[in-house]
Amino acid sequence: MKTILNVIWLVLSGFWLFLGYLLAGVLLCITIIGIPFGVASFRIGVYALWPFGYTTVERGDAGAPSCVGNVLWLVLAGWWLALAHIFTGIALCVTIIGIPFGIANFKLIPVSLMPLGREIVSTDRPFAAR
Repeated sequence: MKTILNVIWLVLSGFWLFLGYLLAGVLLCITIIGIPFGVASFRIGVYALWPFGYTTVERGDAGAPSCVGNVLWLVLAGWWLALAHIFTGIALCVTIIGIPFGIANFKLIPVSLMPLGREIVSTDRPFAAR
């Protein structure tokens, strides 16, 4: 079932969101300071490309640097990516079939706003990072 949902997601919104994360990652990797943010963008882009069957958990070893990095991320790229998830989620919720995919888009908003200090794990093992 996860594969079917992921394929439908890929066609409806996943590919375009992935391209947005890819663009943000490339732009952030231009500077040396932005490389960690670019890597986070690529990681979340893959998650946005194929989200069903995976979830995010907070890392216990993430501290103050992750908090400061998340504030910088929010200003640099998070705001625009979150808006993309909001608009895509609203567009998908217009149809009955798209409602689960719209809800999945809304669930990706917190990750797009604050990605640092989170780890993407399989839903079979959501507590593996702890």
